[in-house]
Amino acid sequence: QVQLVESGGGLVQAGGSLRLSCAASGRTYSNYCMGWFRQAPGKEREFVAAISWSGSSTSYTDSVKGRFAIARDNAKNTMSLQMNSLDPEDTAVYYCAAARKAICRSYLSEYDYWGQGTQVTVSS
Repeated sequence: QVQLVESGGGLVQAGGSLRLSCAASGRTYSNYCMGWFRQAPGKEREFVAAISWSGSSTSYTDSVKGRFAIARDNAKNTMSLQMNSLDPEDTAVYYCAAARKAICRSYLSEYDYWGQGTQVTVSS
């Protein structure tokens, strides 16, 4: 069992930056790949970024490439999403997720555990 708790959301101006964190607990956490998803009102939850269990491999949805950076610190059982050059289109509830596999992909169904979400609002 893995428990995930996001933090770091808030209100930021367009062009600004925000860093989200995900605190994880669980015996096999270091062997889980992890990802970030987001969900805007009226839209389905969408993939943002993922990182392998070792942290050696990352992937991003096209809209955030070059702006967002995912990282993890297995020693501290944390994962982060550094978000730069934020745009109002980035406004959403951001969710931390984990999967019982080495490498995560973009499919919602592949993830086994989810955090409660943290709101990110980007003003224009």
